[in-house]
Amino acid sequence: MANSNAQRRSSATFKRYIEHSEQSTYIEVPFQMPEQVEEIHVRYQVEAYGRESSAVIDLGVRDSVRVRGWSGGARQEFNIGQSQATPGYLPGALAPGEWAVLHNAYKVPEEGCTVTIDIEFMHKTPRWLKGDLHTHSVHSDGAYTLEENAAIMESLGCDFIAMTDHNTSSQNLAYPRETSVLMIPGTEFTTNFGHSNFLGAMSPMDDFRVTEMSDVHEKFRIARERGAKIVLNHTHCDHCPWEWDFEVDHDGVEVWNGPWDERNRRALSWWQEQLVKGKRLVAVGGSDVHRPGPHVKHAMPCVWVWSEEKTVERVLDGIVQGHVVITHAPDGPFASLQCGEFGIGDEVPFDQADQDVVVQLDGLRAGDLVRLYSERGFEEEIAAETDGERTLRFDAKERRFLRAEIWRYFQQVERTMMAALTNPIYFNTNVIVRD
Repeated sequence: MANSNAQRRSSATFKRYIEHSEQSTYIEVPFQMPEQVEEIHVRYQVEAYGRESSAVIDLGVRDSVRVRGWSGGARQEFNIGQSQATPGYLPGALAPGEWAVLHNAYKVPEEGCTVTIDIEFMHKTPRWLKGDLHTHSVHSDGAYTLEENAAIMESLGCDFIAMTDHNTSSQNLAYPRETSVLMIPGTEFTTNFGHSNFLGAMSPMDDFRVTEMSDVHEKFRIARERGAKIVLNHTHCDHCPWEWDFEVDHDGVEVWNGPWDERNRRALSWWQEQLVKGKRLVAVGGSDVHRPGPHVKHAMPCVWVWSEEKTVERVLDGIVQGHVVITHAPDGPFASLQCGEFGIGDEVPFDQADQDVVVQLDGLRAGDLVRLYSERGFEEEIAAETDGERTLRFDAKERRFLRAEIWRYFQQVERTMMAALTNPIYFNTNVIVRD
C-alpha cells in the first residue's frame, strides 16, 4: 500500500491495408483482450494513397458476443470502461478473448489506404484512488450541475465523486458519462436529528421521513438491502450533529467535514475513543461542498482509498475494509503504514505482530508534524526538517492499533491544522478488550 496511484498499462498497434475493391464492405481487425483489463482506449488514423488522397473509414468495436459500439466517421478514438464509456459505446465487463475493431470502408481511393490502430489497455491494478464522498448539486440545495461537479473533480486529478444530494436519488440517474471520474451513487439521508450518507445504491430509500429511532433503523435496513454502504456525517457538528443512537448499522463515520475546525477535532477525539474501546470504525471525510466559496471546496478534504480496481464496488469495498487515508487536498501530504505485507485497515496476525511498522510519508513540508497514536494515546511526534519524503519505523509491539496524523501550519489562515489522517493498522495481540 505504498503511495502509488500508478496503473499498469500495455499497448498494441495494428495496421490494415484496405484495397479500393473493399469499398462499401465491413472489415474486422481482430485483437486479443488480455485478462484483468479495466479500461481500453482505441484511436485510429487513415493514410490515403494516390492523387485522390481522401478516404472515409468508419469506426466501431465488437467483443466476443456483440457489437459494443459504433461511431461511424464521427470519432477518431473511444474509451470503454467497466462503468463508463464514450458516447456510442457500451460500458461493462471487458471479458478476455478475441475482440475486433470494426471498420466500414465507406470511401476508398483507387490506390487504397492504410488504417493504423493503437489500442491501450489499462489493467486492473491495486492502487490508491482519490476523490470526494460528500458533495451536492442542483438536485438538492447545491449550485453546481452534475457536469460541473465532474469537471472540477477531473481538473483536480481525482478518480471518483459521490454526489450525495439531500433525500433524493435523482442525481444518480443523471450522472454525466463523458468524464474519467467514477460516479458513486449517493444520497444524504437528512433528518432533523442527524445526517448520513448512503453510498453505492441508486435508490436507497423510498421515503426519507422519520420521527423516531425505530424509523431510522428501518431506513438503514432498507438501504442495506439495496446495497448501500452507510456513513454517519459530521457527527459532532454544532448545527446538525448526529443526535440519534450511535448503535446503528453503519460502515464509517465522517470525522473530517470541510475545512478542519473544532467540530472535526471533537469527531476525531470521539473516534479515537471508539478505537480504544476496540471498535474498528472506519474514518472518512468529505467536502460537503454546495456552491463556490473561499473555504469549502471540492475534495477538501480528499479521501484516498486503496482499491483493487476503479469500480464503484471495489472503491466501496476498500472503504469498508478501512483502507482509507484522508488528506486536506488532492495534492496531499500522504502517509501510509505497512507491517510486512499488511497495510492500513489490515490486521497483522499474532505471529507477525512483532515487526516494526514502516511509516512512509510523502509530500511533506519542512515544519510538518507527524504524530502517531495507538490505544495508549499519543505515542510520538516527529518534525519534518525538509520538504519531500521521509520513512519512519515504529516498534508497535503490544499495541492493538497504530495510526498517523500530519499537522501543518497554513500561512493563509495562520493556524496549524490537520493535513493528513490515516485509518489504523491493527494487530492481533490475543488480548481480550474489556470496556
